Amino acid sequence: MKPLLEMRSITKTFPGVKALNAVNLTVMEGEIHALVGENGAGKSTLMKVLSGVYPAGSYEGEIHYDGKLAEFSGINQSEAEGIIIIHQELALVPLLSIAENLFIGNECASYGIVNWHETFQRTEALLRKVGLSEAPGTLVDRIGVGKQQLVEIAKALSKDVRLLILDEPTSALSEKDSQKLLDLLLELKAQGVTSIIISHKLNEVRSIADRVTVIRDGATISTLDAKGEEITEDRIIRDMVGRDMAQRFPERVSRTGQVLMEVRNWNVWHPEHTDRQVIRDACLTVRAGEVVGIAGLMGSGRTELAMSIFGKSYGRRISGEVLIDGAAVDVSTVDRAISSGLAYVTEDRKHLGLVLDETIQRNITLANLPKVSSYGVISEAEEVRVAEGYRQAINIRTPGVFQRVVNLSGGNQQKVVLSKWLFADPKVLILDEPTRGIDVGAKYEIYGIINKLVDDGKGVLMISSELPELLGMCDRIYVMNEGALVGELTAAEASQERIMSFIVRS
Repeated sequence: MKPLLEMRSITKTFPGVKALNAVNLTVMEGEIHALVGENGAGKSTLMKVLSGVYPAGSYEGEIHYDGKLAEFSGINQSEAEGIIIIHQELALVPLLSIAENLFIGNECASYGIVNWHETFQRTEALLRKVGLSEAPGTLVDRIGVGKQQLVEIAKALSKDVRLLILDEPTSALSEKDSQKLLDLLLELKAQGVTSIIISHKLNEVRSIADRVTVIRDGATISTLDAKGEEITEDRIIRDMVGRDMAQRFPERVSRTGQVLMEVRNWNVWHPEHTDRQVIRDACLTVRAGEVVGIAGLMGSGRTELAMSIFGKSYGRRISGEVLIDGAAVDVSTVDRAISSGLAYVTEDRKHLGLVLDETIQRNITLANLPKVSSYGVISEAEEVRVAEGYRQAINIRTPGVFQRVVNLSGGNQQKVVLSKWLFADPKVLILDEPTRGIDVGAKYEIYGIINKLVDDGKGVLMISSELPELLGMCDRIYVMNEGALVGELTAAEASQERIMSFIVRS
């Protein structure tokens, strides 16, 4: 195999920050190459340099593509050469059809008139290639996230892709959809398409990648070749974080107390399809000093349960009781839920958890403004003091609290969300996929924050699609399927097999 891509000594500097420091990356023709590193290590910046988002002249170093020096001035130039990036936030228009999304900006047209017959024919052929049977006229918002990822790949194939770059392609997918996407990458490899996959799911990296390049703090640390050596997760982690991690989960001695929160006979109906019940007679408890997990397949109702409890943010015709410290509380609005002692870290931090264009200080104080106010006037000095305290306490990696949240890595954004709710001083913190899209180093830090919370007598209700995470962190685990809680296991009883057996039997 010959190199398709060589990035030599790439250095990229922003005001006050060297994001990339002489990074080298070589990708061979026809291989699947994994790019891994902690959040903020420089992976996405490197891909933006490659694609022309950061144009030639704005960085130091050279890019050689297909044996020639490449100096892309924009993304259109790189796409013309067959370099296509699929970002973590999908670039599809929900209210347009699959066909319209595939050819937007690249229409099958003559003299300004779209040839819909050709568009639909080509769409059907592309969808077959990626294993989709949907009609070309299907609106994108009518299909799931897994299928939307496949539509993005079909869109790349419509542009005669040679180098396909996928940024966290499986972060929001179920295990079944993830495997389908990984199988497709192997099929594309057999057809001669070269891929770069950025992922924090090291088991997927090991299963699919021919070589793995590790970046840490903006510099290349190592490139591991699956042909020449066994690539272990421990080796990748050591290169990513700069140290051995003997344990993935910090140790904690469980000291559970009285019941903090109890949910009784909770029923929720779909907000639009009013004849469809999404939560059925859910009953659960969370004790002081306890991490309680909710396991289940995607679509089982875990998020709907959490959102409906927290201020009835989801659903209609909600019935049942929530008790805090043994007394029934009013959780009919978000404000009342917060006042009752609840907090909710949403799985979608970018859209529902943060105000991305605001600063760290503003985001952290948002859920408890009275605490930084006097007579209705916010004290900026107090905001800064509070935010700076959390920045140091939970290691938010940023030059200062005046940094806009949109410029932070995913792991640091998650720490800002956690800080916001910690500042609200809840009795029970609901965490919905708290480590999604976050590297192993940042995960360990967040696990430490969770343990500190329960050591202080708080209760945590944790939803996660990663069963090892639930098994490693939780004192008890509820199993959910089709809107009902179908099983309950203590930490000693729980295993991946027992959790899945509850789902299969229900």
